[in-house]
This record gives sequence, C-alpha cells and structure tokens, in this order.
Amino acid sequence: MDFSLSEEQEMLKTMARDFLEKECPESFIRDMEEDDDGYSPELWKKIADLGWLGLIYPEQYGGTAGNLLDMAVLYEEMGRAMFPSPHLSTVVLCGLTILNAGSEEQKADLLPGIVNGDLILSMALTEPESSWDGKAWAPEGVTVKATPDGDNYIIDGVKLFVHDAHVADYLLVATRTKDGGKPENGITLFLVDARSPGITCTLLKTVSGDNKQSEVVFSKVKVPGKNIIGKLNGGWAPLWKAMQAGSVMLCAEMIGAGQHALELAVDYAKTRIQFDLPIGINQFVQEHVVQLLCDVDGSRWVTYLAAWRLSEGLPSDLDVAIAKAWTSDAHERACWRAHQVFAGVGSTEAMHVMPLYTRRGNLAQFYLGDTDFHLEKVADELEKLKSPERPKGKPLGLWDKPEEDPVPIWEPWRERALAIQGRREEKRKLKARKK
Repeated sequence: MDFSLSEEQEMLKTMARDFLEKECPESFIRDMEEDDDGYSPELWKKIADLGWLGLIYPEQYGGTAGNLLDMAVLYEEMGRAMFPSPHLSTVVLCGLTILNAGSEEQKADLLPGIVNGDLILSMALTEPESSWDGKAWAPEGVTVKATPDGDNYIIDGVKLFVHDAHVADYLLVATRTKDGGKPENGITLFLVDARSPGITCTLLKTVSGDNKQSEVVFSKVKVPGKNIIGKLNGGWAPLWKAMQAGSVMLCAEMIGAGQHALELAVDYAKTRIQFDLPIGINQFVQEHVVQLLCDVDGSRWVTYLAAWRLSEGLPSDLDVAIAKAWTSDAHERACWRAHQVFAGVGSTEAMHVMPLYTRRGNLAQFYLGDTDFHLEKVADELEKLKSPERPKGKPLGLWDKPEEDPVPIWEPWRERALAIQGRREEKRKLKARKK
C-alpha cells in the first residue's frame, strides 16, 4: 500500500488539528475529567456540523461515504489532542454494527440521528466474571441471558466497564440467547433504550479520568423482538467486525498521542539547560528520543496497513491483531521514554501534560483486547497459513554442485584463507601419494 495521505486526507488532518487546538486545549481536557458527563454536548454538535460523525456512513444516511483509513487520520488527531467524546462508542462500535447488520428500517431510523449528533450509543459487552479470566472480548465471555417472552425478550444480568453508558440514548447489548455449540453462535444483539425500567447505571472511578465507564445492571428489562440488530444468535460476527475497526481507531489515537509526546520530548531536550548545556547532548537522552520515534513510526505503519485492508474489504484479522498488540506495548514504551526525558516535572499531574497521555494510554491498551488477547489472535492466524509445498517434477540439479569454500574479500583475511586452502591441498596430495 501507499502510506502517503491523499489530498483530501491531508485537508482533513489539517482541519482537525486546527479545530482541536482551538476547541480542545489542555484546560478543557482537565475540566472534562471533573465533569460527570465527560464530554461537551456543544462540542459534540460542532463536530457533527464538521461531518466527523458521518465520515464513514453512506450519503443516503447523511454521511460523507469516507472509509476507515480516513477515520484513522481523524483519530490520530483526536489522540494527539486527547479529545474527550463518545465518538468511538457511538460512531464506530455501535454505528458500524448497525450499518453492517441492521435492517433498512433500523439504519434509516438511527444512522441520521448519529450523523446529526442527536443520538449517543454505547456498546455493553464486557461482564464482571469474564473481565478477570481473559474472556472479556471473546464470545465465551457473553453470559447475560435474553429470554423470550412472547414477542419480547427479558434481559437479566450485569455489564461492566461500559463506556459512555451514563450519557447514552441507546445501549447495544450483547446477550446469550442459545447455549451449546460454538460460543459465537448463540449471541444476539439488542438495541435497548437506556432509560428503560430495570436499568441501573453506576459510574466507575477509572484511571483514565476522561473516559467515563459504568456498571450497568439489567433487572428483567423487557425489550421488543424488533430491536434485535442482525440475526437471532448471529450477533457476534457484525459486532466483532466493528470491534476490529474500533481497535484500529484506538491504535490511531495512541499514535497521535505518541507523536505529540515525541515532539514535546525533542523540544524539551533542546531547550532544557543543565550545567550550561541542553540535556539533549547526552547520549542517554538521545537514545530515549530515538527509541520513542521508532515505536511511534512502527505503530503508524502497522496501524495504517490494518486500516487500509479493512477499508478495502481484504482479510485483515492478522493485521488488526498485529496492530493492536504492537501499538499497545509500543505506546507504553513511548510514554515511559518521554517521562525519562522530562524526568520529575513530567510526572507532576498539575504541571505537565504527560500524565494525561500516560493514563489515557493505559485505557487504550486494554480496551477491545489487551496485548495478550491479540497475540493469541496472531498465533491463531499464523496456524491457518499453509505450509510450503515441495516442488513437483524432475530435479534440476541446482544443488548437486559441491559447495565451494568462500574466500573473504578483505585482504588480510583473504591471504590467510588462501594460505589455509593451499596447505589443505598439499595435505590432500600427500595423502594421495601415500596410497
């Protein structure tokens, strides 16, 4: 693929950076950490007017018919600015699931509301028990039951670490409607009104601060059967497809954050004077900056490759897993190295921006699957690769030629090698005469 951005993507990148530098300064980010909603409804409407909420939706639903590569460009700038919003939950995880699996009636009812900024959606997938046994993002982790009740279903159970549930109009809930067989074959998605009787949403105190997560308790919540998104017992495939897109967007966010951390570290290394000299003259500081650059750039290439393959509809399970596994660890290293350059001042919450990047990086690392989860996906995909087949037909004798002793090019080694060859040849002749 060509890693260079198109003219339209460059314009989107420039526009997004200018807008976020103006509307999303560090002071705003700190304010949103202390705000119960965790985002600004006014700013949400502004990005809707800019087309950010409909970037990847078809024009018939009010979108601009962009692709996931365009969205990755936007998310890199969001990550750079640490933009707090329910964009990932609403537009990517829930919106794409509805776009890929919903009926025409559901898409016509919901997607224009998302594009206009009138609706906020939240994905309710992870559960308490599965969150601790490594199955949080796997179909085996879905145990909350949805029991038929005439034309309705009754949902009963608990979902944990549900992002943006406290401000959502609707919850996209993954439920278990069939036991036995493959775990992914018994999952059904329901679109549930977040204000339905029997739903209790409790905000959790988290490390990241800005991204509000909740415990959502469903106590015999009645949902109409027409609210099923996709097919009965067939909800995992479209949900996983949206989660892959979300994983790539998280990677793009980490790239944007890492890139800004790199720029701040380089500037600090050049301008921080210690013993009458900038600290950047020290090789140890230079190494931190160089390794930071390697991690950011490496993450960018694997992430944009995965985004491109998703955009083109190509098989991308391996690429997405590689991107999320690598970028999660690389971003942790990048933040650590930036902290080493800034030293003590970079660890003071009130005086420096790096703790904000580090805490948000922790969230992005674990959301939608941590490194171990995605490395297992990489191993699974590698097992599917075909073993090389032995050539068929008559041997051509390419390997019948006896191996020749290599002679070094560098003159001192060459003279020694030739001398050794000469002595060996003399010994062979001597042995031949004795026989």
